[in-house]
Amino acid sequence: MPPLLVNQADKHWSRFAERAAEVVAQLDESRRARLHALFACSDFAADSLCRQPELALELDDTRDLHNSDRAAGYSSALAQQLSGVTDEAALLRTLRRFRRRELLLIAWREMLLGAEVEESFVHISALADALIMAAYHWLYQHQCSTLGTPTDAEGNGVPMLILGMGKLGGHELNFSSDIDLIFTFPHNGVTRGGRRELANQQFFIRLGQKLVNALHQTTADGQVYRVDMRLRPFGESGPLAVSFAAMEDYYQHHGRTWERYAMVKARVINDEGTYNRELQAMLKPFVFRRYIDFGVIDSLRQMKAMIAAEVRRKGLHDNIKLGAGGIREIEFIAQVFQLIRGGREPALQVRHLPSALAAACESGALTAAEAEQLHQSYRFLRRVENFLQAFDDQQTQTLPTDELNRSRLAWLMGHSNWDDFYQALRQAMEQVRLQFDGLIGDNTEAEEEGAPQIWFDLWQTDLDESELIPLLQEQGINEEKATRLARTLYHFKEECPRRAMGPQGRQALDKLMPVLLDKINQSETPGLLFARLQNLLLKIATRTAYLQLLVENAGALTQLIRLCEASSLVAEQLARYPILLDELLVPQVLYNPIPLEEYRDELRQFLLRVPEDDVEQQMEALRQFKQVHLLRIAAADIAGALPLMKVSDHLTWLAEAIVEEVVNQAWTQISARHGVPAMLADSPHRGFGVVAYGKLGGIELAYSSDLDLVFVHEAGLKGQTNGDKPLDVRQFYLRLAQRIIHLFSTRTASGVLYELDMRLRPSGNSGLMVSPLDAYQNYLQNEAWTWEHQALVRSRLIVGNSTLHREFERVRREVLGKRRDKVALAEEVVRMREKMRQHMLKAGAGEFHLKQSVGGLADIEFLTQYLVLAYGDEYPDALIRWSDNIRILEAAVEVGLLEEEEAQQLKVAYCAIRNRGHRLSLLDQPGRVPDTELVQERDWVIASWNKWLQTP
Repeated sequence: MPPLLVNQADKHWSRFAERAAEVVAQLDESRRARLHALFACSDFAADSLCRQPELALELDDTRDLHNSDRAAGYSSALAQQLSGVTDEAALLRTLRRFRRRELLLIAWREMLLGAEVEESFVHISALADALIMAAYHWLYQHQCSTLGTPTDAEGNGVPMLILGMGKLGGHELNFSSDIDLIFTFPHNGVTRGGRRELANQQFFIRLGQKLVNALHQTTADGQVYRVDMRLRPFGESGPLAVSFAAMEDYYQHHGRTWERYAMVKARVINDEGTYNRELQAMLKPFVFRRYIDFGVIDSLRQMKAMIAAEVRRKGLHDNIKLGAGGIREIEFIAQVFQLIRGGREPALQVRHLPSALAAACESGALTAAEAEQLHQSYRFLRRVENFLQAFDDQQTQTLPTDELNRSRLAWLMGHSNWDDFYQALRQAMEQVRLQFDGLIGDNTEAEEEGAPQIWFDLWQTDLDESELIPLLQEQGINEEKATRLARTLYHFKEECPRRAMGPQGRQALDKLMPVLLDKINQSETPGLLFARLQNLLLKIATRTAYLQLLVENAGALTQLIRLCEASSLVAEQLARYPILLDELLVPQVLYNPIPLEEYRDELRQFLLRVPEDDVEQQMEALRQFKQVHLLRIAAADIAGALPLMKVSDHLTWLAEAIVEEVVNQAWTQISARHGVPAMLADSPHRGFGVVAYGKLGGIELAYSSDLDLVFVHEAGLKGQTNGDKPLDVRQFYLRLAQRIIHLFSTRTASGVLYELDMRLRPSGNSGLMVSPLDAYQNYLQNEAWTWEHQALVRSRLIVGNSTLHREFERVRREVLGKRRDKVALAEEVVRMREKMRQHMLKAGAGEFHLKQSVGGLADIEFLTQYLVLAYGDEYPDALIRWSDNIRILEAAVEVGLLEEEEAQQLKVAYCAIRNRGHRLSLLDQPGRVPDTELVQERDWVIASWNKWLQTP
């Protein structure tokens, strides 16, 4: 054993001997020696025995240490220990101590007693099954005793079925894995035998919450498992438990391709006889298609590209799971054959990966040599993974950088030093990569992009500005543009040596720059384009992976230049967040934003890669998701694939998906600490709503828009929350609102999520952060100013249950439909408009401010708001229905309020002025143009303004 390990063992032994002197005194020399060796290998083992020193005596050589078939006894042993447990605190303690004992034994056997990795798979997975089911049975029985038993239509008891996903489903859980679960139940119905009837779904949601808490909560005895429930239908926004019928409907109508991959390994953990078979039969057609499905390869390729991007984003090096040739690539290879042919070849419908490889070989999809090589690489990598995690019971797949754990890993894997082990590891991973590239790889060789010698000379030679200018002119650039490009290039070349670039980075930059300069030379504005690009290049100069991405992907470089030439806003965004460069690799994705209705589901999938309880990573992921999709929308906009109104639709739906997810996360975080309002304990609803005002409410969001939000909650909610630290209901909703604002406003590496403006809430900045809906209504009806009613025209409830939606629409309709004096209203609107113009108009002589000048956007918005407030009582169904200007104008034509010609002129003017402003925003320029522009459109607006609002 290496001296470094011996020293570590000595340290742990001293601590153990000090804490458990009586136990140490009873140990024979053989057991002492073996424990000493175990302490050398695992801090987790040493910590476990310091916590539970009796295990050093209790673990029997024959029954435990030299027994390779212990898994079958887990359930009975655990049931026996729980037989006298009567409270949840004792349940949690028993589960955690049992897990620690058995994991200690698993680590001991694999590290020092010759257990194969397959034995660890079996025992770690069986241990998880036993712990989950023991907790489930105990909690189910205790909940039935207080709430009654859930039943079907015939009065028969109904169980909850627990689907184990991922490695748990495949019986190949790793040492410190989290677990992915889905809860479902066979029949809707009600409970019987309790104090009152409760819907089955509410019973199982409550049971599911208790089960997750029993496993997930960290106590003095530690944690059983980190539990991730985000793979359930509709993710975090879906109920915690759903019926078979609801699950079937979801996968038939909403199931996504990535959910098929997740379902390949899905396994019902509890044995519920016919219900198990019914559930498996229901899910099978979704996972395994009856036809040969070659589209799977492209989907898996895209998923792998996403993972590669994630590795770059997080700066992951030596990651044996996600890196090239890692565990994930072996899993993908097996899944390709399962999903392409599994519907026609039942032998491929297996969950365990080695079995899937064997079936692929049997079917001829893999040769015997290929299957064996993948299997052995998988065993090797999974063994490394188990050891990495058993060092300190941490979920990691990254190779250690410290000498102690490197020495441990090399020794445990049978090598005398780190370099020999690392070479064996790289060899195994390279073999996997070769097979992966042959099957799923991109198949597009990195383009060898040549450039004329002049650009190599310009980059490599030490030239000053005056020497650069004539050389650039010789390439066809006029003197003015050559001067600007020379100045920018010279300063860039001076700045580069100041960056801490390694030899690989310098080599990549030297390859990139001649090609980049050649492409820039083809631009109409080379100096301006390079000025935009240099900010990005300086940002990534120290990040070799991104320089290499541009060197090895000529297509990505082409897209980068195209986007930066068209938009300084996009160039600035790419410079600020270089992780977005990964989006340039697949143009068909870059220039095609996802359908509007898929933003919520896409966000859900994106967040599944982040641990649910890691708040900082969740916040960062939300920001990255927003930036990725902003880039895609802008790219489609620049390419002309999206007209202005569709751009706003995409920006609005993207924002709504993010707002809903932030509310979900905030609710989860606050309710974990304080519980939920007791009045809502049996309801799937939260009683909380988010009202969007302004551009978000009017479905007219722009790239840099902030979000005008108001928070409301259902009227009549009283009492306290039902958690360990109960709060008054109003205080709970205030904490929720504060948490939402925190999640939006905290500045991470990727900036803030959105700027929020909460000033439109009742009484503005001095008002409550969250208003009960009845108080919100009372304020609007009795205290609000006219301008607040104008703002209400552009409002929508974007988060909240159907009841809250109906109530909000009722309030909005009543307030906007109130009878008003039209002359007095017109005077008030005009006065407010003039006041706004005085404060916000920023246009010099000869300039037209697109929003605030006379005849601008604000005049059109005020005019439509006037029409709604003045005539809403006469035409409520038409005018009050919509929150956006265009449809309000169309509705005014339908009821005869506006002539078709006048409405058309206003719509044309509105779109033309918005479009001009939109183009300026892409160039990051202010919304002002020469007053010789948009003359006809402004005249139309002024004519309508005078007609409706200028009283005689």
